[in-house]
Amino acid sequence: MNKNKGGSRNQLRIIAGRWRGRKLAFPDVDGLRPTTDRVRETLFNWLQPVVSGAHCLDLFAGSGALGWEALSRGAAHVTMVDHHPCVIEQLKKHVVLLGDKGARCIQADGLKFLNGSEKSYDIVFLDPPFQADLLKGCIDMLYRKNYLETGARVYIEHDKSEALPEIPPNWQLSRSKQAGHVGYHLFIVL
Repeated sequence: MNKNKGGSRNQLRIIAGRWRGRKLAFPDVDGLRPTTDRVRETLFNWLQPVVSGAHCLDLFAGSGALGWEALSRGAAHVTMVDHHPCVIEQLKKHVVLLGDKGARCIQADGLKFLNGSEKSYDIVFLDPPFQADLLKGCIDMLYRKNYLETGARVYIEHDKSEALPEIPPNWQLSRSKQAGHVGYHLFIVL
């Protein structure tokens, strides 16, 4: 069962920006856990200088919490990728509900998407299901395929009991925190 702050089952709240306070539903999918309000607020305080006009990739979109928050705060475009059909269906409903043309929702496996995409991004959100062992492959693919220009940001969220995989040499740790059982980090590509 997924619960968010306030006890609302399978709902997230957009924290700031043009959709501030808006609540969005998300499907009950095993392993889907939206980034908490507290962590999202900290993350977007870190990203505040660069989110406006950014092109973002939310690779394991799930509830869409990170992608919607980015769009609400002025990102130009967010590609939301998830492999669950019901997750993508719900995200597409939110595109219509919010009337945003900057969101693109794609049903795909995260690694397969990275292997086939040719686009570069300003901000990448990597928040795969915990214990799924997906971070290393995604980080390697982002580095090898040159998806990230100098100055791009990469956000990584993981179970803090697990060590981060090896980080590419041109990714500099900018910020790092923990909340509950979650470790979260922001890297800048040099």
